[in-house]
Amino acid sequence: MFNEVKKSIQWGEETLTLETGKVARQADGSVIATLGETSVMANVTFAKQPREGQDFFPLTVHYQEKYYAAGKVPGGFFKREARPTEKETLTARLIDRPIRPLFVSGFKNEVLVMCTVLSHDLVNDPDIVAMIAASAALTISGAPFMGPIAGCRVGYEGGDYILNPEVDDMHDLRNNPEQRLDLVVAGTKNAVMMVESEAYELTEEEMLGAVTFAHAQIQPVIDLIISLAEEAAKEPFDYQAPDISELYAAVKAAGEAKLVEAYKIQDKQDRTTAQNEARAHILESLTEEQREDINVVQAIKKLEASILRGDIVKSGKRIDGRALDQVRPIVCETGLLPRTHGSALFTRGETQGLVVTTLGTGDDEQFIDALHGNFKSNFLLHYNFPPYSVGEAGRVGPPGRREIGHGKLAWRALQAVLPAATDFPYTVRVVSEITESNGSSSMASVCGGSLSMMDAGVPLKAPVAGVAMGLVLEEDGSYGILTDILGDEDHLGDMDFKVAGTENGITSLQMDIKVAGITPEIMEKALAQAKAGRLHILGEMAKALTEAGDFSVHAPRIETMQIPTDKIREVIGSGGKVIREIVEVSGAKVDINDEGTIKIASPNGEAIQKAYDMIHAIVAEPEEGAIYTGTVVKIVDFGAFVNFFGKRDGLVHVSQIENRRLNHPSDVLKEGQEVKVKLLGFDDRGKVRLSMKVVDQETGEEVKQEKKEKDDA
Repeated sequence: MFNEVKKSIQWGEETLTLETGKVARQADGSVIATLGETSVMANVTFAKQPREGQDFFPLTVHYQEKYYAAGKVPGGFFKREARPTEKETLTARLIDRPIRPLFVSGFKNEVLVMCTVLSHDLVNDPDIVAMIAASAALTISGAPFMGPIAGCRVGYEGGDYILNPEVDDMHDLRNNPEQRLDLVVAGTKNAVMMVESEAYELTEEEMLGAVTFAHAQIQPVIDLIISLAEEAAKEPFDYQAPDISELYAAVKAAGEAKLVEAYKIQDKQDRTTAQNEARAHILESLTEEQREDINVVQAIKKLEASILRGDIVKSGKRIDGRALDQVRPIVCETGLLPRTHGSALFTRGETQGLVVTTLGTGDDEQFIDALHGNFKSNFLLHYNFPPYSVGEAGRVGPPGRREIGHGKLAWRALQAVLPAATDFPYTVRVVSEITESNGSSSMASVCGGSLSMMDAGVPLKAPVAGVAMGLVLEEDGSYGILTDILGDEDHLGDMDFKVAGTENGITSLQMDIKVAGITPEIMEKALAQAKAGRLHILGEMAKALTEAGDFSVHAPRIETMQIPTDKIREVIGSGGKVIREIVEVSGAKVDINDEGTIKIASPNGEAIQKAYDMIHAIVAEPEEGAIYTGTVVKIVDFGAFVNFFGKRDGLVHVSQIENRRLNHPSDVLKEGQEVKVKLLGFDDRGKVRLSMKVVDQETGEEVKQEKKEKDDA
């Protein structure tokens, strides 16, 4: 009934297995990949005919984490998986980016890749397993896919690169100083196709070494996929890329001159208008049959690419007249918005981001329900890309994959320099509103986010800047690397290579390739050129702000205190009665965790001090020999009980009230009276012994021994 094929290798410390032929047999390609006890099923289907009038390649990649894979029930009211989580969206992009360029040029049939996590051992991250499964499923599906690819994750600890570190090792790297890298690399047999990383000020050499290490480690996986395909692959789909040479010649004859002139215009809006006019002229000049050809858009794009790319490689000239390694003019401003905690406007050429920072308390942390467990995040970065930023009128909706991906890239770049939560106990939310865009708005978000947080008073370890690099690689091997690419250079070029970091090293690296990969030589040169661009941008940012500013009067102040864990119950009280009273009386917000760390927050410093004093009175122990101000709570024949330390009472024996004999304590004391007492010590039963007579009741000073002896005489 089943025609099963199963292949396995030892990969690092785990066994990697690929199997097909038993599940989802109606899909064009179906593979279950297992690493350790983490299993992901990838199913591929593709349309055998393109949709009529479709002039783009409709590839869709989905990645789904099923909670049953980790033996969990989903949270929420409906108790089922709903909209994709951020992790699912980012992983879908991670798989999409390296496989998209490897489909045969001109293929426009719809392709669907669905990856489903079936089992998660909480050790091996399923995103890498999903990428391998998707590549294997595509390779055996018969689709015109020029793979396979494979991917792996790399850590960097103690100077050594680590293949596929465990999930826990990669979680919350900011608080794990030993682990300095979370890098994902995907590539073919001969070249790297995609890089995504979170790093902690690695040098260019260390980062390049990690990428090289990763490419070597994926070779056995590529061989495994090929071995599976040799036994299980379907017949290749009969697809021949259309010959558009005649159509291209007609397009070139009709519009090359106008497009050349359009690309000489440096202003983006004027250039876009001229480009649209040239395209319209081309269509008008073609025959009706040529206009209706589905490949006419591809022919026009090919002409535009040849114009832009030819100038760059041959003459080193760019659209806006810059040199290949030149960054556009930069203007940085901070403190723009009066009521926000921190704000910055970062403008680089025709790309601009208004970035705002808000400081919150522990209550504002994001609670994340993940497959490997629940955790909180105290750093949030949200990226918004409205249509007006590119001069368009479009639909506005919830954040899409692009917004989530760009926001996460900026998050990775910035979180590496955040102070430890123990030093800066705030929740930090950064929002980047892209108000103009012409290339690399994610890197503008990094620069603006760094300035905005510093404006809010966040003590960053160092400012962070980012720059987007491009590549034009010709068939003869000649190439040009571009610093700070424009939108057109990104659209028509061969690489989008984003590097962010401090003066000391890289904090994030993302690379996407549109050709069949790049060589280590090109990557090394791109990293060196990116470093020069990054340092230049940091210099421009320093003109606006060089260190963290003052706190906004509208931001909450937070003080932390540590109490013994056995005192937590006393601070909270029965049913939360005590902590509610502290909040009501002081006016401050109080948050306490299981480790005994208490955060007290309020814009009012007096409220924080009041709450601190109330908590301290509960948890602190009275010191022998110290003097306290207390209140008489009860008078008995043998003395008076005084409440002197929080809720703690002690006895002032009648002999310790005054330096004379009293008939009864009520001769000089009454309930509710404020008195000053010295803690003499504790008796054998742990009862407190207090004295009034050794303390001057007016000044609160201890009475000197000589004075007492003189009074006795």
